Amino acid sequence: MNTTFRIEHDFLGEREISNNVYYGIQTLRATENFQITGITQATEPLFIQAFAYVKKAAAMANRDLKVLEPRIAEAIIFACDELIAGKYQDQFVTDLIQGGAGTSVNMNANEVIANIGLEYLGHQKGEYQFLHPNNHVNFAQSTNDAYPTALMMALHLKTDFYLTALAGLKKAFAKKGREFAEVLKMGRTQLQDAVPMSLGQEFQAMAHTIGDDILRLREAQRKLCECNMGGTAIGTSINAPEGYPLLCTKYLADISGMPITLAPNLIEATSDMGTYIQLSAMIKRSALKISKLCNDLRLLSSGPRTGLREINLPAMQPGSSIMPGKVNPVIPEVVNQAAFYVMGADVTIGMAAEAGQLQLNVMEPVIAFSLFTSLQYMTNAVNTLREKCVDGITANVEICRTMVMNSIGIVTALNPILGYETCSEIAKEALATGKSIHAIVVLERALIPQSKWDEIYSFENMIHPEFVV
Repeated sequence: MNTTFRIEHDFLGEREISNNVYYGIQTLRATENFQITGITQATEPLFIQAFAYVKKAAAMANRDLKVLEPRIAEAIIFACDELIAGKYQDQFVTDLIQGGAGTSVNMNANEVIANIGLEYLGHQKGEYQFLHPNNHVNFAQSTNDAYPTALMMALHLKTDFYLTALAGLKKAFAKKGREFAEVLKMGRTQLQDAVPMSLGQEFQAMAHTIGDDILRLREAQRKLCECNMGGTAIGTSINAPEGYPLLCTKYLADISGMPITLAPNLIEATSDMGTYIQLSAMIKRSALKISKLCNDLRLLSSGPRTGLREINLPAMQPGSSIMPGKVNPVIPEVVNQAAFYVMGADVTIGMAAEAGQLQLNVMEPVIAFSLFTSLQYMTNAVNTLREKCVDGITANVEICRTMVMNSIGIVTALNPILGYETCSEIAKEALATGKSIHAIVVLERALIPQSKWDEIYSFENMIHPEFVV
C-alpha cells in the first residue's frame, strides 16, 4: 500500500493528496485555480487564528445544542486551539484573491482542522467518515457567515497594530514639538511667506492630526465587532439549530476576548460591505494625511544650500549614483508610496463593494486582500517613518530665525497700527529694494519706535500673537 498519498474525492472526482499535508481536495483545487498574487492565507496569521476562533465557537455551540457529538466537538476544539497557538500556518496555501466568495479559504480551514482532529482521535488523514470537513467542522455554517466573521475579527486585530504604530508616531511628533518649542520660523501659505510661528507649533500640529486619525480609526474598528454567525447561506439561518446564532456569538466573544455581537439583521449583514468601506476610508484618510506630512518634511529639509533647510532629516543612504554627497529624503519618499498604494486599494474596495448582487458579495476576497495589505503596508510605513526619520530630526535654529526676520510677511503684525494700505506700501518697497521691514518702518520712516517694534516682534508675541495697537 502506497502511504505517500491518500485519495480524496469531491463531486468533481478523485485526486491524490500528499500525506504530508493537512489540507484536502478542495484546497488543492484552489491552489490550481487561483494563482493570482502568490500571497496566501499563510501570510496572514491573524486570519488563520480568527478562522480557528470561528470554528471553535461553532463546535462549542453545536455540542451544547446536542447536534454534534461531544467527542467530535472535542477534536475540532483541539485542532482549533492548535491553530490559535500558531501551529500549521504553512497548511493555509490558498491565494488571498480567489473566486467563490472565500469558499476556498473556508474549506482550507475546514480540511486542516478536520485532519488535525482525525489524528487527535487516532485516525489517519482523510478518514472523513470519522470527522468530516463539511459535515462536522462546517456544521451550521457556510462560507457566507464564517468567512466575513473571521475576516472582521482579523481586521480588528490587525487594526490594533496600525493604531499602535500611529500612537508611536504621534508621540514622536509631539516630542519634537516640545524640543522645537523655542525655534522661531516662518509659517507659509501657498508656499509664500505668511506669519511667524514656532517649529514646535508646526510639529505639535502634526501630532494632533495623527491623534485625530486614531480616534476615527477606533470608531471604524468598533464596527468590526458585529458578526453574522448563524446566518449561514444568506442570513435566514438555514441549517442552524435554534439558538445557535446567539450561542455561537457568545462563545466567539468569550474565547477571543473581543466584544463580538450578533448583527440585528443577518440578511443585511451577509450582503452589506459598509463596514469594510468605512474602515478603508479611515485607513486612506490617515495615509493621505501622513503622506502630506511627509511632503512637508521633504520641503522643510530641502537643500542643503538652495532650499528651505529649516530642519535636517537623518541621512540614511547615499542619494545618487552620479552626484557625490547627495542625500535624499528616502524615508518620507517610501511612506508617500505606501500611501499611494492605500489610495488605490480604497478604490478597489469601493468597486468590489458595489459589485455585489442581491444577498451576497462574491468580491469579498479582494476586499480582504486590499484591507490586509493596506493595514500592513501603512503599519510598516508609519513605524519606518518614526524610527528612521522623525526621531532623528534636528532644527536649523539660526536659518529659521533669519528667514523670519528677513521676511516681508512679518509686516502683517503692523496692520492694526499702520493700516493695510501703508503696510502694503512697505511690503512693496521691501520686495523691490531688498530692505528689511525693520529698516523701512523703524530706521527710515520712523513709523513706530524701537520699543514698540520689540514688543510686537518678541518671540512670545510672534508665536502667540496678541492684538497690539
